[in-house]
Formats: sequence, structure tokens, C-alpha cells
Amino acid sequence: MGTLLQVKDLRTEFHTQDGVVHAVNGVTFHVDEGETLGLVGESGCGKSVSVLSVMRLIPQPPGKIPAGEVMFQGRDLLKVDDEEIRSVRGNKIAMVFQDPMTSLNPVLTINTQISESLELHLGMTKEQARKRAIELLKMVGIPEAEGRIDDYPHQFSGGMRQRVMIAMALSCSPQLLIADEPTTALDVTIQAQIIDIVKRLKRELGMAIIWITHDLGIIAGLADRINVMYAGFVIESASNKEIFANPLHPYTLGLLGSIPRLDAALKSKLTPIEGLPPDLIEMPKGCPFYDRCRHRTEKCANENPPLDLGAVRHWVACWNWQDVQKARSKQ
Repeated sequence: MGTLLQVKDLRTEFHTQDGVVHAVNGVTFHVDEGETLGLVGESGCGKSVSVLSVMRLIPQPPGKIPAGEVMFQGRDLLKVDDEEIRSVRGNKIAMVFQDPMTSLNPVLTINTQISESLELHLGMTKEQARKRAIELLKMVGIPEAEGRIDDYPHQFSGGMRQRVMIAMALSCSPQLLIADEPTTALDVTIQAQIIDIVKRLKRELGMAIIWITHDLGIIAGLADRINVMYAGFVIESASNKEIFANPLHPYTLGLLGSIPRLDAALKSKLTPIEGLPPDLIEMPKGCPFYDRCRHRTEKCANENPPLDLGAVRHWVACWNWQDVQKARSKQ
């Protein structure tokens, strides 16, 4: 299984009246063919900005990508021209956004919106594109697809609109699907249906997935590997099983401690992460988690730890990860 996408030292910033917001600060990760990578972390940690930078969808200005490399099929997507990046978007790399109502055009029919990419990227005629659009709607579980293909977005429920978005993303059989918190606005039963659809389509089509979420419960049953992000950095990276069984970063430990567990004692309390994330305009010199960390030392205040190998095939950006591991084992 080869590497499909390789991101190296990606940095993204936004120039505002208050100063430069350092949204992504040297992120490095990869996605292998056919695997699902989870990007997790609290709101504002840089998850969405990272993948929007990969797709070159950051508005410039105010945004800017001052450094980084995004290698996909032998090309650096940050350096190709506009025509070439358009040939990649929606064709080889597709994206499902968080809110389908703002992503779908309210004045165009579903057929028009799905058929557009089929005609553009695959050269289909209108009739061929319409037939394929109906097949895609059936694939994602929309009943009576033939009768609904000419409906408008407002005629669908939230869950059905998200299915339409998935159908649009899969229209050209992409090699990589990026899902940016696609179930956040949906109720739990619809969330489960959308996740099951994505799992099934991944098996059938063999595509790779980057799934962005702040919900560890969702990612537990979905991802092969997980990258935990904080303040624009990847601070821990390991397999799904390893992250949940053996978290090495105090922030990851805090995330896991703040979600309810069925196997926990009845009287056990959730443990919140105290404090607030750092100001992304005035970034700290040392570890960005320093002010909220229970394992901090003087070195943490002065030096930001790199993402380095901790346990076997487990990378962590923490000077004191062994202390975290010992403290967790005593709990």
C-alpha cells in the first residue's frame, strides 16, 4: 500500500487588523492508499484550515500559505497552476463540507449540481451525466432517485442533503475523500447512517479518506490512524487502537477523559481540560499546551517539542510523555 498524499511542514496564516493569525504551524502527515485518517481536536485547532490549504481553497488574501509541500501523484499541489489544481479538485480529491445547506446552490436542481462535475471532468453528455447522477443518488440511499433528481436542496431534509453532498463528492470516483465534520449538524441516528454509507462506499470504491471531527466517539469506529491537532500543530499521531489504549500527550489524555464511557464506574466524573487554547496571534515560545498542562516543566515553557517517536509507531510532541504514560498507568 503506497502513500497517496504527503504533506510536509504546511503553514497557513491569516493577515487581520489585529495581527497575523498562525492557523497551521508546520503540519506534517501522510495518507496511504485506501486508509482512513482521522484529524481530531477542538474547534479552532487548524483541522479544516489544513485540508482547505491542501485543496488550495484558502482565500488569498487574507489567507497565505508561506511554506509547505503537498505531494499528490508526484506533483506539489501548492505549486501547480490554477487550471491543474481545478482538474484535481472534485476529480481526484473530493470534499464533503460540514453544512450541506450552505454548500449546495439553493437555486439549482440536484441534477444540475451533480452533473456539472461529470460533464467537466469526465466529458459526459447531459444525458449520460443525468443517468450517472441518478445512480449516485441510489448509491447513497436516496429513495425514488429518478423522481427526486430535479428537486432543489430545500426539498430535502438535512440528512438527505448530506447524502447528496456525498454523491457529488463521489461522482468522479476520487482517490481521496475529505470529510469535514459531515455529521455535526445531524441527529445521532442520521449520523450513524451517514457513517455507514461512507464505510460501505470506501470498501466498494477503495478510496482513502481524511475524516475531520472533534467527536472521538465517531472516529473510534472509523479511522485506521489518528492525528491529534492543537493550536495548529499535530501533537500526537498513531493507530486508532494505540491512541485510545495508550495516549501519550496530556492533551489527548484530556480529550479522552472528557467524554463519557460505558465501561466507567457510575460515580466517575468527566474531567474537563481547564483553561483556554493559546492566542494564535501571540503564539507562545514553548509548548502551546503549557498553560493547561498538569505535567509541565520549565523546559516546556521555553522550547516547543517536535513531533517525535515515543512508543513503537507512535509519535508525540511532548517532552514529558513518559511521565504522562506513568501517571495514566496508575489511574
